[in-house]
Amino acid sequence: MKHLMLWVVITSTFYLPLHSPAREVQSHGLLFEQWLSDTFFGGYKPQNYTQKWDIPATANPDHGRIPVNPKATKHGTPIGLGDAVRQFEINETFLLIVGFWEQVTPSEKRWTNVQAVTVAPENWKKLWLPVTQADLDILNGVVKDKSLSLEEARKRAQEIKSQPPFTLAVIQVNPKIDSSQRRLQCSLRFDDFFKHLAPEVSSAVLPNPQVFGTAVPGQFESAPRKISPP
Repeated sequence: MKHLMLWVVITSTFYLPLHSPAREVQSHGLLFEQWLSDTFFGGYKPQNYTQKWDIPATANPDHGRIPVNPKATKHGTPIGLGDAVRQFEINETFLLIVGFWEQVTPSEKRWTNVQAVTVAPENWKKLWLPVTQADLDILNGVVKDKSLSLEEARKRAQEIKSQPPFTLAVIQVNPKIDSSQRRLQCSLRFDDFFKHLAPEVSSAVLPNPQVFGTAVPGQFESAPRKISPP
């Protein structure tokens, strides 16, 4: 009953941003983060959307006392990890909780698989090899160089990311360059997440996805995400 009540509260605030207007609004992901926070981390809310961890170690007394990085993505697609430089610099153990969903009707998504994985810094670094800080700084510099036109910045960034060492790394870098942003983000492919971070669990659609033994709410109303052209 406790979790049912939480779910009613969450669905009633479906359109309310949980962090900042500057953050990309993906309602399904925000709902998942809010449910995790309310259910396992004392209802913790980030002080600002630029802080290092969505849920710091101090808000996680019951599941390792380590920071938590919650993510949500469509089943079978890459997991967006956020800012590439910030992710590269991670040097502590953290809890990565990933919820996968599928669109079952035009207005409804359903959780298909959820995994909570403890990631040690040495294992995280392996996913970046052979990329170095210097390699990342060069690419990031091109992405953020406003002396370059959007077209030139995109072209140069694509040339760099399409060659070693970036093509040899497990984690993928994703330049985001348009009239409103110049960011270097990164992602982890669906199969690579299970291969490298969760090799002992199934990547298939599960009948009853759970986090720490607690079932994730089965479904909620949500239309497919609409992305405006740059």
